[in-house]
Amino acid sequence: MSGKERGTLIAAAFLTILSGALSRAHANDVVVFVITGVTLALLASLVGQATEHLGSRLSAGATGVLQSALGNLPELFIGIFSLRAGLITVVQSALIGSILANSLLVLGVALIAGGWKNGTQTFGKEAPRLIVTLSALAVAALIFPTLAQILHTPAAAHTGALSLASAVVLLLVFLASIPVLSKSKEIAAPIEEIEAEPQHTQWPLWLAMLVLVIAGLGAAFVSDWFVDALRPATKALGLSEAFTGLVIVAIAGNAVENVIGVQLAIRNKMDYALSVILNSSLQVALCLIPILVLLSYAVSRNHLSLVLSPLLIAALGVTTLISAMIVYDGESNWMEGVALIGLYGIIAAAFWWG
Repeated sequence: MSGKERGTLIAAAFLTILSGALSRAHANDVVVFVITGVTLALLASLVGQATEHLGSRLSAGATGVLQSALGNLPELFIGIFSLRAGLITVVQSALIGSILANSLLVLGVALIAGGWKNGTQTFGKEAPRLIVTLSALAVAALIFPTLAQILHTPAAAHTGALSLASAVVLLLVFLASIPVLSKSKEIAAPIEEIEAEPQHTQWPLWLAMLVLVIAGLGAAFVSDWFVDALRPATKALGLSEAFTGLVIVAIAGNAVENVIGVQLAIRNKMDYALSVILNSSLQVALCLIPILVLLSYAVSRNHLSLVLSPLLIAALGVTTLISAMIVYDGESNWMEGVALIGLYGIIAAAFWWG
């Protein structure tokens, strides 16, 4: 285990204990909210690291399944506890926010960092194009339940059933995509590229499994404390639930773990960087969202619907379009990264008031 990984593990353990103590002591909600948010970001990073080390011992296909199943554990727990608390707006905003944070914020930082150091960068088109195409399908699955509601079609009275049907279709497409995406060198190779770093030491199998179990359990507890503090903290800070979910919850639960994509871009490994970042967004769209839709009927009286606000749909549609424009020409530069981050800032500002 490298010094950086050990530091992340120690910091996550300390903050998890601190989060539990503050929550049990009924400390200031804003303090608990901030501490648990930072803790979730670190735990998400640990889950990602442990999954990578486990995946290095498996085939490419098995690695893809493992990453897809475990990579979004913190977001899954946040979603479940938020649903039980009746925070539907937070859940919907956080799920879309995870896609936006990766496709705009993290990718923008990667393009700036890589382009600033290496100039114009080139990459293979096949894997990114496939990811963007599947992302467009996921956007369609979100658009049609929303349109059915807005346009008052006969399906408007059955948006719950339509959401369930869309979720099942997305999961089936996701399962079908795993072997295809896992065979792509651009997607399967990032772990090998990361492990090629001189300072990287492969974890023993027992350590990778132990860290994964502990980080997963920690994420479950911290997510509960985070959600308990969320509503009073955002009220005290004057933040809307939509903005909190779209920006704060999304970044805490997902974006930090994808900093490896930025590192790969700096090393001029844009094929791998794009696949790491965009594939994370795809997993949220094709896997996490439908799973939460289905689970909402089992764990909560508050059922998650795919009927979203028109502004969320517009943000998701524009993001998918911009991502497609960037990957289809097979090259990138730092100015495109600036544009992506600018778009993310505009979308975040649009949700500041709710």
